[in-house]
Amino acid sequence: MINSYGMQLVFSNDYHPDYDGYEARFQKIGEVAFRRCGVAIDYEVDVLFVGDEEIHAINRDYRGVDRVTDVISFAFNDDKDPSHQILGDEAERILGEILICIPQALRQAKEIGNSEEREICFLFCHGLLHLLGYDHMKEEDEKVMFALQDAIMEEVSHGK
Repeated sequence: MINSYGMQLVFSNDYHPDYDGYEARFQKIGEVAFRRCGVAIDYEVDVLFVGDEEIHAINRDYRGVDRVTDVISFAFNDDKDPSHQILGDEAERILGEILICIPQALRQAKEIGNSEEREICFLFCHGLLHLLGYDHMKEEDEKVMFALQDAIMEEVSHGK
């Protein structure tokens, strides 16, 4: 499905069928995020719901962090050296992949008082902003990214 701001969402739920209904919500978040970030190119974003064991293994193997985490984003063309791109021009349309750990999202939602839906949508928004080049490693970058994700979530929740 492609929205007016060019995001084709490829959604896969490997966790549990109860969580199949998020595609439309993620499309809306993507539309708002792309508009706010000035993205005018058609991009594919893959989203996968996983459990604790899978996200733990990925976090350990790819990030060197031996624990469960809530969301991991893999930007497809993170390496901007053209000699390292495998698929050439076609790959430029694939923004990346977002993996969301449903059990961790549910634990966090309960801990901070969010609804399950709000937490899962927030994690998608957070992961999408990472794919769009935002980060929170430095305090000044964190302020920018977190303000943007709050504004996106606020707009989506109020249907502006």
